[in-house]
Amino acid sequence: MRKLLVLALVGFGAQLVDGSLGMGYGVTSSTLLVLAGLTPAAASASVHFSELGTNLASGVSHWRLRNVDWRVVARIAGPGAVGAFLGATVLSSLSTEAAAPAMAAILAALGLYIIVRFVLGVRPTLKKALTLKFLAPLGLFAGFVDATGGGGWGPVATPALLVDGRMAPRKVIGSVDTSEFAVSVAASLGFLVGLGTAGINWGFALVLLAGGLVAAPLAAHLVRVAPAHLLGVAVGGLILLTNSRTLLTSAEATGGTRGVVYGAVVALTVAGLWVTVRRHRRDAAPEADEQVREPLHV
Repeated sequence: MRKLLVLALVGFGAQLVDGSLGMGYGVTSSTLLVLAGLTPAAASASVHFSELGTNLASGVSHWRLRNVDWRVVARIAGPGAVGAFLGATVLSSLSTEAAAPAMAAILAALGLYIIVRFVLGVRPTLKKALTLKFLAPLGLFAGFVDATGGGGWGPVATPALLVDGRMAPRKVIGSVDTSEFAVSVAASLGFLVGLGTAGINWGFALVLLAGGLVAAPLAAHLVRVAPAHLLGVAVGGLILLTNSRTLLTSAEATGGTRGVVYGAVVALTVAGLWVTVRRHRRDAAPEADEQVREPLHV
């Protein structure tokens, strides 16, 4: 009973992070299930089945709060589903461990760039809409990584779209979360083909689902009301933190080294949030003064 309660709380927390920052559900939940004794394939399958419900609830919540760009969803969801199905069936037996450190280094660099960009207030000048030529390969790769690693759709797709800069952070998060439903469906079908129902813990999947369903509407509301610059810095910090963990694990770093690196990442993120808030208040002050000084017209 205690284990099920812990799983429900993990599902709630993972979905709260995933729905508000665009990543984290799969990686967090899969890690816990592996620690609970499931094989990596069974853990990934259980998580993807639970995501069928959480992603649907999250997508509906983001849609109702207008956090979704349906043109992006239409262009990235299909390729993402194809990549997820391939990753869960034909290609799931291939090891992605060798590529994990290289990908983590790239994503960590993207996370650092996102923090710097939002702290400095850099505004991209790209005006054209995101094209299928850009979104299709991104969706295919993110879907494949998601199925083979038990999570990865958000950590790959979200930073790529944020770095591109043509979408507001809340639109990026809402669109990535909504399109993930198609990825979860395809991955689940792939696991049924490759594994059948053997090894899948349906009880764990349902408990994770229950916790995630409670968190989905709250997370979508947080995205709606949170300032874009704060979302950007927070997402960048999460990307940097999760990929630093992958790099430290591959390097077999000691506990002390890990603590120093994690502390530095957290300190950088907090400092970035503080600087961003101060800059936002400073920029808003002249506008407020101008409104106060504006003469009344009788």
